[in-house]
Amino acid sequence: MRIDPAGWPFVGGALVVAGVAGWFGGVPGVVAGLALAGFFLFFFRDPAREIAPVTPATVLSPADGRVMVSGDPTGEKTPPGAWRQITIFLSPMDVHVNRVPVGGTVTRVRYFPGKFLPAYKVEAGDLNEHTEVWVDHGGQAIVFRQIVGILARRIVCRAREGDVVTAGQRFGVMKFGSRMDIFLPEGTVLLVKPEDRVVAGVTVLARLPGHDSRG
Repeated sequence: MRIDPAGWPFVGGALVVAGVAGWFGGVPGVVAGLALAGFFLFFFRDPAREIAPVTPATVLSPADGRVMVSGDPTGEKTPPGAWRQITIFLSPMDVHVNRVPVGGTVTRVRYFPGKFLPAYKVEAGDLNEHTEVWVDHGGQAIVFRQIVGILARRIVCRAREGDVVTAGQRFGVMKFGSRMDIFLPEGTVLLVKPEDRVVAGVTVLARLPGHDSRG
């Protein structure tokens, strides 16, 4: 299975710990180092996905996890405009590789420093450190945020302004538990509800307005 490149320094560090412990004869340290390396391999796993068929109206899930919000925006610092919001909470056991929800051109990538509140708290969307990505999808703006949690202290966003992206394409990873907020145009039909489990690149979250049943 593929491992996201962001994980290899963690795996390597754990193996160094195991090696040093082995050199000095510390069996418990070897075991702990190998176990930690195994956890990092598991956490940064990037399984192959058969991306769901898409039309111009389709919004794919950008993250694995559990839906927390599906409806009106919950925070005070949402992007300017009228939106529908879907929030996905990622536990440490979920795949943390993120995928683009719609195809288009990346028009904006912004990093916002902030706090490290538990990602499941409503106010975390406003206050926590996050990266915000805007995609122009055929004239419709789609916005999604990688938001850190109490454990996640680093976001990897590989999307760059001017990139042309496709739905389901990998664009980054969030480390050790976090959440994803997706902002969709008013009039979008939301197809998931709170507590639903979703899979990045596979689950269809919503249908955008302005497209007929074929697209």
